[in-house]
Amino acid sequence: MEFIEIIKVIILGIVEGITEWLPVSSTGHMILVDEFIQLTMSPAFREMFFVVIQLGAIMAVVLLYFNKLNPFALNKSSRQKRETWILWFKVIVAIIPAGVIGVLYDDILNEKFYNYQTVAIMLIVYGVLFILIENRSKNKQPVINSLSELSYKTAFIIGIFQVLSLIPGTSRSGATIVGAMLAGTSRYIAAEFTFFLAIPVMFGASLLKLLKFGLVFTGPEIAILSIGTIVSFLVSIIAIKFLMTYIKKNDFKVFGYYRIILGIIVILYFAL
Repeated sequence: MEFIEIIKVIILGIVEGITEWLPVSSTGHMILVDEFIQLTMSPAFREMFFVVIQLGAIMAVVLLYFNKLNPFALNKSSRQKRETWILWFKVIVAIIPAGVIGVLYDDILNEKFYNYQTVAIMLIVYGVLFILIENRSKNKQPVINSLSELSYKTAFIIGIFQVLSLIPGTSRSGATIVGAMLAGTSRYIAAEFTFFLAIPVMFGASLLKLLKFGLVFTGPEIAILSIGTIVSFLVSIIAIKFLMTYIKKNDFKVFGYYRIILGIIVILYFAL
């Protein structure tokens, strides 16, 4: 594998690690970056690669929240273990809508919506939504300030919003955070629950893409997947810690403005 290909994979891993967790659409960024530094691999492999390197990002969540998500932790009381199981049941309830729609319509969604026009529109639309929701919430106190206060009904509502993220450019974290905040959660809980939802959803999406591609890889393909996943994992740790620190004192408006600007850039770049 050429050195230039390794550099490309590292850049793509960095972009994935940052944009997967910030509500700015990893797909939108990947489409832009891929325009400039395309991997010299088959289109089928590249499509699969963009999904599978998300496994690195997911492992970052597992590492950072392992104790909170582990119902078998020895340092937890019986009550805490029960609460951890309840949290997982809420996650399962929330992933059902996107899981069903994703499995049934994955090919159709990719065929109809995986284009720069859709990505640009979704970037702008959700950018505007973030600004509007933050303005609406300015003088309101969130109703849900802990994961234990999150009901199954609210979890399902958040899951319905996650379905919207199947459209490229929406941002999975962006859609679920918007849904959670509209349902009355605090920014912190919205972001945290979004991270937990990502674990089964992205593992499932990666498995689906791997099975569609086939489980036989060449040496260079294995190297590219491994490097991209490792870089994504390391950068994701930094991105998650940054976001959770940032939203303790700040709102999501800056991401809204960023999305609008990026959406306009995408339209201008591909149009011109």
